[in-house]
Amino acid sequence: MKAVCWRGKQKVEVETVPDPKILNPRDAILRITTTAICGSDLHLYNGFIPGMERGDILGHEFMGEVVEVGPKVTTLKKGDRVAVPFNIACGKCFFCAGQMWSLCDNTNPNARVLEKVYGYSGGGLFGYSHLYGGYAGGQAEYVRVPMADVGALKIPDGLPDEKVLFLTDIFPTGYMAAENCNIRPGDTIAVWGCGPVGLFAIKSAYLLGAARVIGIDSVAGRLKKAREECGAETIDRRRADVLEALDEMTAGRGPDACIDAVGMEAHGATVVEHVYDRVKQGLMLESDRPAVLREAMTACRKGGTLSVPGVYGGLIDKIPFGAAFAKGLTFKMGQTHTHKYMRPLLNRVEKGEIDPSFVISHRFSLADAPTAYRTFLREKDECIKCVLKP
Repeated sequence: MKAVCWRGKQKVEVETVPDPKILNPRDAILRITTTAICGSDLHLYNGFIPGMERGDILGHEFMGEVVEVGPKVTTLKKGDRVAVPFNIACGKCFFCAGQMWSLCDNTNPNARVLEKVYGYSGGGLFGYSHLYGGYAGGQAEYVRVPMADVGALKIPDGLPDEKVLFLTDIFPTGYMAAENCNIRPGDTIAVWGCGPVGLFAIKSAYLLGAARVIGIDSVAGRLKKAREECGAETIDRRRADVLEALDEMTAGRGPDACIDAVGMEAHGATVVEHVYDRVKQGLMLESDRPAVLREAMTACRKGGTLSVPGVYGGLIDKIPFGAAFAKGLTFKMGQTHTHKYMRPLLNRVEKGEIDPSFVISHRFSLADAPTAYRTFLREKDECIKCVLKP
């Protein structure tokens, strides 16, 4: 089969690799019909996530048709059309039983490596380094789905792929980010980053009852989509001081909750800050660039909540933790518990409350994946979200 393979920093290739096979009785094999490039794939592409090996198959947002199932998979059959969550969960451990699906105890065969770094390991992830299990991803013609009886969600006939594809990651991620804000009627939510996750966080904040949502970015196309597609007020950080603008827009109180939908590759608010983080990251004295996290901690009102769906991988520097303590902030973060949200969000799609395909800006064939990655990285032609068709 053909698959998108990682070949080093900012290099991917479409290669012919062996077809996946059933390895465990709870496996299924999926023929991919639609897949996508996620913003967190760019962290792999840019070389910031350790544990990648040359030839690893990328991709964790995918859906398709079941072509084979293992003998212990009773919930799926050949021909079923399914969307698959990006995280892999066993469905039986303490964390799965508590709806904390991304923290599964049993699906990362390389858990000991992460335990040395983080203390404990979360569950396995599709196409996201050997730190998270080394599972082949779904930017391919076929993929093996472990624990398929737990994760795969059947999709009703009549719903096109592009309306349901993002149930696999970015829609639940944006929704959980908004849910973590504990939104009450009348609240103002500030969202840093108007990429796909940020846009879904804006939409979700309104679905959950926010009165105002303010989107912050420096890319004109993203800000336009935040305004026109999501109903957000916006701040263009190229033209305004974000902290001053938020202070003025909230009458000096600050946003009730702040969402960092940018994560580890943020650009600094000033040239000095950005150079500082770039140099420290280059010298491996800091693994992530936390400029947005700093700004959000400073901007959030007293007693507010900071929600972090943006991916962070390791160590960060110069964090104003004293401000967070003094203001009594609540922090909520982590990999999305995708399984918890897929069916409720599918119901919203079926009712016409939201059409997730609004984030798509570019479509490519699987064969053109290297071009798609370059386009997405450089935001060429106002690229916001790429989908790939095998």
